[in-house]
Amino acid sequence: MSGPLLGLDLGGTNIKVVLLVPDGDTFRAAGTWEYPTEAGEGPTHVADNLIRATRSHLGENSGIDRVGVGVPGLFHSATGVIELFPNLPGGWEGFPLGATIQHALGIPVTMVNDARAFTLAEGLVGAGKGFRIVACLTLGTGIGGGIMIDGQLHLGAFGVAGEIGHQIIDPDGPLCGCGNNGCVEAMSRADVLTALAGKESAEEVYRTASGGDAGSVAAIEAVAEALGIGLANVVTLIGPDRIVIGGGIADAGDLVLDPIRRTIRERVTLVPPERIDVVASQLGKWSGAHGAALAAAQPLTRDR
Repeated sequence: MSGPLLGLDLGGTNIKVVLLVPDGDTFRAAGTWEYPTEAGEGPTHVADNLIRATRSHLGENSGIDRVGVGVPGLFHSATGVIELFPNLPGGWEGFPLGATIQHALGIPVTMVNDARAFTLAEGLVGAGKGFRIVACLTLGTGIGGGIMIDGQLHLGAFGVAGEIGHQIIDPDGPLCGCGNNGCVEAMSRADVLTALAGKESAEEVYRTASGGDAGSVAAIEAVAEALGIGLANVVTLIGPDRIVIGGGIADAGDLVLDPIRRTIRERVTLVPPERIDVVASQLGKWSGAHGAALAAAQPLTRDR
């Protein structure tokens, strides 16, 4: 069992921080904080904000000797150099984020994709705890995913397995930040939802849909169909015992989850509908930071 762990979740708006402390054979959250990302100021400024957020807690908790950072994209696993941040502004490609943070802090820093961090947290201590095969999806600015099998993240031969949001479900669909057309993400992320509904924010879409607004209901149904098709493919390919959905869009609860469940059950013909289990995140908006901390406590390796 490790000592205290600090996890940071780098988002487009905020950096979320969770302090985990040992509790028997597991960990419990001893504190949560949020700091502004200020993403528009560029990679170096954002890295400085991550460093400042970490240092403020290292001084208060001297037992922390490892830090995990969840990031919204892909990076080189050995060097921590950013390869793709499709939903964060600025020149991130080639930026040595891992080395920059580790050099400033002087302690080991583990980087993990934010959706994989979400999967780690929900799979080990959240809504997926106790299930052998868990598929996770985070809904928000982008659509992230992850797969856990027998308590371990499934990263595949190339270290990027689990990108559920980057399945192509319509080759002639809209351009995605990853460079492909018609990915699940390109057809269901938050700005797509608001544009379809003609509203200013996802929260407004939920609120007006709850009040019976036809445009908002139709927008949710359209987004849920794209998500449901993607998850139906996951059910067919890996057969998860449980699917866990989190992130901003999922905050609407069954208003969003019910049409996703319905689409999955309509599209999967090889599995009895009652066996398909789709639930909301248990750890809420802190899942990513929680999982980043847990990533610092165990090695994350590509599957052999």
